[in-house]
Amino acid sequence: MNSDLNQALVVGLDAGGTRTRAVLADLGDGRALGEGTAGPGNALTVPGPELADHLTEALAAAVPAPLRGRVAAVAGGFAGAGHQGQGADEPGRVRAHIALATALARLGIAAGAEVHSDIEIAFAAAPGHPADGLLLVAGTGAVAARMVTRAPAATSGGDGWLLGDDGSGFWIGRRAVRSALRAADGRGAPTVLVRAVGRELGLPPGVLPPEGYGVADAVPWSATLRTAYRAHLLPAVMDRPPVRLADHAPLVVAAAEEKDAVAGEILREAARLLAETVTALAPRPGEPLVVTGGLLAPDGPLLSPLAEHLAPFSLTVTPVTDGAPGAVALARLAHGTEGRRR
Repeated sequence: MNSDLNQALVVGLDAGGTRTRAVLADLGDGRALGEGTAGPGNALTVPGPELADHLTEALAAAVPAPLRGRVAAVAGGFAGAGHQGQGADEPGRVRAHIALATALARLGIAAGAEVHSDIEIAFAAAPGHPADGLLLVAGTGAVAARMVTRAPAATSGGDGWLLGDDGSGFWIGRRAVRSALRAADGRGAPTVLVRAVGRELGLPPGVLPPEGYGVADAVPWSATLRTAYRAHLLPAVMDRPPVRLADHAPLVVAAAEEKDAVAGEILREAARLLAETVTALAPRPGEPLVVTGGLLAPDGPLLSPLAEHLAPFSLTVTPVTDGAPGAVALARLAHGTEGRRR
């Protein structure tokens, strides 16, 4: 690591559901100087002591001991943490603050630290670090937000797997399983998702439809095997936490790429629902729409159809795949540097 001895530094943290990432950066120009990763950082689902351990591990790798006294500001975006407008006593923010303060104290980093939601750092990660505009997150869940001064002023969707998250990875995965069940009992069209879902859930090979089912109309699937398939599929699904239905979303993407009609319709409907979620926030012509989550990555399956649905609004759609630069930008803003440079 090359670092001027008088150079002031900042740290940005992206603490997500599967990993925690810390980035050390130059206060002046935001240039990344070091990085560390550790386990999951969801402020609500990861126990406090474990969360502090993960933050400590990521920070220790990103910030070598000789540089820790030069860190001027720290900003972290946490899955499970509410945004700043929800107040300092929002449960996820409280837990994130405690864990982050513990980690910084262990490492001797005395800089002030701010906690943000993961959607706040995602929006700030867009080029130019916009202050106002729209954000759409489509991963396991789905939510849209109108951002004002880099904080959500209104949201649409994001009601969780039971009540909402329309168009999300969970929604797509659930539709995959429902389509498989409907095909098995005769209510739905044949689809390759029947075999794909059954294999992923570990069903006995003998109850799966024959190779080619859902591809060629002539491939039979007996009533006896259909009944056995359903009898095995339902318990396999119920034995998992409901949110694990999102695991099946990639099966739909793969099937759609193979021109499976049922899978293609699921993805088209998902894009329409996500566009509806954005439209509920009354988009203004030409304003930025920052999109993030695996479904909306530059090569993701829903980015193009979403853009087509929203074309009448002439929005500037920008995919963001990494929230850490947004956390760095917010750390620099907290110190006042980014604002002076804009």
